[in-house]
Amino acid sequence: MSDENTEQTEKPSEQEENGANESLAGLEDNGTKLPVEFLNNVPMKLTVELGVGDISLRELLQLGHGAVFELDKLAGEPLEVKVNDRLISRGEVVVVNDRYAIRLTDVINPDEVNY
Repeated sequence: MSDENTEQTEKPSEQEENGANESLAGLEDNGTKLPVEFLNNVPMKLTVELGVGDISLRELLQLGHGAVFELDKLAGEPLEVKVNDRLISRGEVVVVNDRYAIRLTDVINPDEVNY
């Protein structure tokens, strides 16, 4: 994700928040469903997992500059893409404008994922 696509929004005032809460309460009372677009600005945490490894506290304390820590993934194996710690895709690392990026190679069907 590039920095130019991220926007900072100002925190709504208490009066604005109260107004929004009142209008949402009105929708709930009428049995009206909120449109999915209502969630468009909800922040999500996207992570790309290179691999996982186990280490004891003793080994951790002995790590120093230049130490190598082995992970469970093989070189060339797809990386896991997670949103809010839930697997959504797998992909491969690419470089775009001197920055790391990920090309999605497999989108996960939510019905097939064990949470």
